[in-house]
Parts: sequence; C-alpha cells; structure tokens
Amino acid sequence: MSRTNFQELLDAGVHFGHLARKWNPKMAPYIFDQKNGIHIIDLHKTIVKIDEAAEVMKDLAKSGRKILFVATKKQGKDIVSEMAASVNMPSVTERWAGGMLTNFPTIRKAIKKMSTIDKMKEDGTFDKLAKRERLQVDRQRAKLEKNLGSIRDMSRLPSAIFVVDIQKEANAVKEANRLNIPVFAMVDTCCDPSPIDYVIPANDDATKSITCVLKALCAAIQEGLDERKLEKDKEVAEEEAAAAQPTKKNLRARKGAKPVDVEAEAAPAAEAPAAEEAKTEE
Repeated sequence: MSRTNFQELLDAGVHFGHLARKWNPKMAPYIFDQKNGIHIIDLHKTIVKIDEAAEVMKDLAKSGRKILFVATKKQGKDIVSEMAASVNMPSVTERWAGGMLTNFPTIRKAIKKMSTIDKMKEDGTFDKLAKRERLQVDRQRAKLEKNLGSIRDMSRLPSAIFVVDIQKEANAVKEANRLNIPVFAMVDTCCDPSPIDYVIPANDDATKSITCVLKALCAAIQEGLDERKLEKDKEVAEEEAAAAQPTKKNLRARKGAKPVDVEAEAAPAAEAPAAEEAKTEE
C-alpha cells in the first residue's frame, strides 16, 4: 500500500520545481514537463521514492535507531521540529553547528554544559553567583538550548539524517557523507542528487509540500516504533510466563533414582488409616 497518493501530493504543490533555467541536469529523470518556465516534477516517481524511504525509516525505528531531522529554512523549521518530536527523534532547526557529526564529542561537551548549569540552579550554586555572572550563565544556557536543545538526548551519532533543502544544509550532507551516514532528502530540480542515498524529488520551498512528505515518513517511523514496543511487550510476557511455571524436580533427591510413582506412594498412605480403623473395631 502506498504511503501517500497522487492527489495529496498535487494539492500540496509537491510537483512544483524550480525555474527551468536554474535546473540541475542530474534531476532530469525526475522531471515530467516544463510549464511557464518552471519544471514540473513527476509525482509518480515521487510516490515510489517516498515509499522506499518510508520503509527504510520504519526498519531503522523498529531496530531502535535514531534519525536526525535537519531543516533550518523558515518554511520547514517549525513543522520539522514538531513532527520529529512527535516520533521522539532529534532535530536541528536553528543552525547547523559545524562538526555536529564529525566532531560529535565536542558537541556532547556543550550539551553537558547545559546539564551542569541546570544542576547549579537546582543545588543553589547559581544563586550564590554575582548578578552579572548569573546573566552571562543564563545567556549561555539560552544559546545552547536554542542550538542544541533538540539533540540533548542524542547520546551517539544518528543512524541516518533527513534533510529538507540540501543546498542550504550542504554542510550537514557533507558531514554525513564523510561518516557514511545514510542521507534521506527532499531534492528540488535545482539540486544535485548525487550525495543523497534516498532521493525524494519534491518542492522543498513550500510548507504544505514539506508537511505532506513528512507526514508519510513520520507515520512510517511511528509504525516501526509501535512494532518495536509490541515485540518488547511480547518478550516480557513470555519471560513472565516462563518464570511463573513451576520447575520440574524429581521427588527423590538421589541422583540416578527412578522417578517416583506418585499414585503408588499415595496408596499406602491412604491404606494406613483404614488398617488402624480395622484394629480398633477388633
């Protein structure tokens, strides 16, 4: 079953490419036609590519891996931040810090700095600082939160990244390529699709277009997360059932002894009271 349909993509304007004079020839396989000097993207191919990317993302989510969503352009930052959070995935929507992937340990130190400031506020150390120092620390905390707050729970490199505009997020794509991290991306007709592992030919300038594509991908990720939860619940239930079953023990402790015939042993025990009654009557 397709993740989205032709009419949905058409209504969202996913088919609108860039000006024909600004096109990249490598996008030719995904271009359907040209109208009023603007390239029209072949939505049938877009649907196929969305489905392909969605299945891979679903498998990643099912195996417990993280996908980093990247979109710092005005049209996509809010929707990307919201939808990434809805499926518990990290996102970068303010500014791509150089070395966010290639120099990840340094980024982790900056994130740790945020936690240190939070602890200072909790244990009262922050209140002991001079007013000027408190202001500086607050500004530093706000800046870190703005740029890195959405990835503070990302303890290791992501297993993949999703990018909305590969020209604007060129540094993110380069870092991912350098580390062999798979890249999913919405690619417009003016872009070079070569560095992208999973190309989704689509209009990357319209909020409706970005929303339409993201809904399909996030739905797939949610499916993967749900399946992972079901598998975990099943494993827990099986473990509990196994623990509840009584362990099989031989009724005799001697090693190598024959198994006890419970009925045969129970019979003499039942006969004993009867014999005593007979003696009493005599």
